[in-house]
Amino acid sequence: MPDRFTRVLIAETLFYDEEYGALGHLSLIDAEARRERYLASFMPEDGSFIVEEATDWETDYAPEEDDEIGYALATGSDEYSHYDTPEEAAEAVRVLAREHDLVPSFTLLFEDGAV
Repeated sequence: MPDRFTRVLIAETLFYDEEYGALGHLSLIDAEARRERYLASFMPEDGSFIVEEATDWETDYAPEEDDEIGYALATGSDEYSHYDTPEEAAEAVRVLAREHDLVPSFTLLFEDGAV
């Protein structure tokens, strides 16, 4: 039951709202290194779901006590995999999180020009 719950919750975060140009973006964070490790989101261009592995990070990130984000953002990434459904992407994200002891962080993004 917990794995199913987790998969559904992750799949629900990978949404796209065409009217508002809003995208659900999920980062998997390495809490010890304090940086993004994997990124997952919907790709409106082709209707697929992508998981990327971070390869470069902000160079000027310095954690502070009142830091709102709490980790360095990825500035570069490589494609890890593409999926046709949010459930497939969610399972891949769940496995990566468990395998690497990563924690999630959700961000709401807007496409360029969207209000």
